[in-house]
Amino acid sequence: MGVTDGLTIRVPGDKSITQRALILGAMAGGESRIGAAPRGADPLATALALRGLGVRIEGLDGPATTPLRIAGAGPRGWRQPRSPLDLRNSGTGARLLAGALAAQPLSVVLRGDESLSRRPMQRIAEPLRRMGATVEFLERSGVLPMRVAGGALRSIRHDGSVASAQVKSAIMLAAVGAGMPVEVREPRRSRDHSERMLEAMGARMREGWRDGAWSVRVAGPPARLAPLDMDVPGDFSSAAFFLAWAALAAGTQPLTIRGVGVNPTRTGFLPVLARMGVGVEAVVGGAAGGEPAGDLRVGAPGSGLRGVEVGGGEVTAMIDEIPVLAVLAARAAGETRITGAAELRVKESDRLAALAVNLRRIGVRAEELPDGLVIEGSRRPLAGRVECFHDHRIAMAFGVLGASPGCDITVDDPGVADVSFPGFRRLLARVSDRARAGARGSATASEAARPPATAKEAGRPHATARRCTIVAIDGSAGAGKSTTAAAVAARLGYRHLDSGAIYRAVTLGLMDPEGGCADVEHVTPRELAALALEVRWAGAGMEILMRGALVPEGELRAERVNAMVSRVSAVAAVRDHLLELQRAAARPPGLVAEGRDMGTVVFPDADLKIFLDADPRERARRRILQRGQRDPKPEEIEAEAARLGVRDRTDSSRPVAPLLMAADAHVIDTTGMQPQTQIDAIVDLAIASADRRQPIHRTGESDRR
Repeated sequence: MGVTDGLTIRVPGDKSITQRALILGAMAGGESRIGAAPRGADPLATALALRGLGVRIEGLDGPATTPLRIAGAGPRGWRQPRSPLDLRNSGTGARLLAGALAAQPLSVVLRGDESLSRRPMQRIAEPLRRMGATVEFLERSGVLPMRVAGGALRSIRHDGSVASAQVKSAIMLAAVGAGMPVEVREPRRSRDHSERMLEAMGARMREGWRDGAWSVRVAGPPARLAPLDMDVPGDFSSAAFFLAWAALAAGTQPLTIRGVGVNPTRTGFLPVLARMGVGVEAVVGGAAGGEPAGDLRVGAPGSGLRGVEVGGGEVTAMIDEIPVLAVLAARAAGETRITGAAELRVKESDRLAALAVNLRRIGVRAEELPDGLVIEGSRRPLAGRVECFHDHRIAMAFGVLGASPGCDITVDDPGVADVSFPGFRRLLARVSDRARAGARGSATASEAARPPATAKEAGRPHATARRCTIVAIDGSAGAGKSTTAAAVAARLGYRHLDSGAIYRAVTLGLMDPEGGCADVEHVTPRELAALALEVRWAGAGMEILMRGALVPEGELRAERVNAMVSRVSAVAAVRDHLLELQRAAARPPGLVAEGRDMGTVVFPDADLKIFLDADPRERARRRILQRGQRDPKPEEIEAEAARLGVRDRTDSSRPVAPLLMAADAHVIDTTGMQPQTQIDAIVDLAIASADRRQPIHRTGESDRR
């Protein structure tokens, strides 16, 4: 680790991936090689616990450049330890190991340090008991120390109330060890490191949205897991601290972080950075153990940081980055609101409380919510002493803030960062010193930092590094296209193309003084050109100009426009005229386009196609509510459903761009779905689609022009 050339650095390997590789390597049949494995406190605790179970692991005493070699004992070949296994402060190690032990013919006590002994274990104990294992809490209910005794396990379906990669992984490890299928359902998609690794080792995995939940199934556990041969990618959460440093150290040259894991279930911080005004380019260079890795390149924001709102499913993909988001928010213009992060109260510290109290100590207005924070950014000098509460991420977050201009911050125990990032303080000091000295690295463009191309990428033109990912969302009226598409675009950091608004603008422009479009079927290209229609982008948001003037949103949604837009949008000349205007919206990193022919006509080669539908009465109810009416009567719903039925038949049968579902579209019936659920479903499909393609470009504010 360290500065390799100018402002080009590496961060330690991902400890979450390392601990999974250690445990699964110990369950495999044969020797596994794990390169670039970090030697931080958590991976070492897990490795030493496995040694206590009789697993031979070589290379632990060497540097990270020395691969670990694990002699797999098979899924049920571990030995009874002589004493309790001490996981120190590793929650990942304790929970995942408990799952693996549930399938072993052993009785093992797991314990940890004071911090780990306060963290909840009941949420893994309950499903493991249902599978047939014995789990006992020895001193206090729900926390370590606990005894896990393996038994004759049975297959279950676990419906989790919260998305938790550790609970999911514990259940899957128990199932794989017992050689039986299992299903875990979550309200949102959590990290999928275990799924990727299991699939690489020969397990048949099935994932996707089923009945409103994200389902992960181990469909066919193999009798023998194939050994692993992989290099651990750099820890994205560790890299996030240096992405934040680059954003705060205004005026420095770009920073490149080499070989970082870019698993889409871990990189939810990138779209948030983009919304704050920080452009990050990701150059993917391959995968090992199912994990994609590449280089991250970031430049300081051109016009300062902006406050953002983060919550819901977005938090799941960036739970470990909330502390560094909080210190960025301290320097962002306006307010940042974080919700849905109650899990942070049971980490190494109560991170929400720790962040709030420390921000206030240095002069930042911060309100602590039950599940988050509200932070008011400030450009005033920030100074004071902060307490890290023995939490490595709190120490690193305020260390980064203290290294930025206008700050004089002292961290009470900076050495705690070594738990996950040995050498963090030295590396932060070196990049800060070199930035101040105006050092110039040799990597002056993203291509210079690109790892060797994979075989699949060989010969691919560099232009693909700037490609635009397109998500096309079509569907019937009232199925929720517009609100869903806008939210999906915001989550992904993409532009949102509201094609309906463009057709409404044309309708408005063609209307006569009486409010009609009497001869619209015979409109000429010259008449359409005279409207001088333009789409202007403000970040990811769309504005429409007609004859040089901004068209107010209220006029687009007026009832007289509503009455005519379906007729206008069926005219061939209108659709032809607007085709290139819509296609021009596609700019990197991505576009979410919604309408009625996005996936069939406008973007037939879209990366992901979605078709939303719902029961006509449910669509009618939504339409009435959108108009501001509350508690519609049954007869009102029936009348509106009849009107929607007429429109559906008209749109589906028109000769020009009829409402059709693309053959390769994913159909989502939104009748019984909450809005957030359908948003999460599409975001997960988009992430999975992007992951299969291994896109080179992820997010970047510079692309939003």
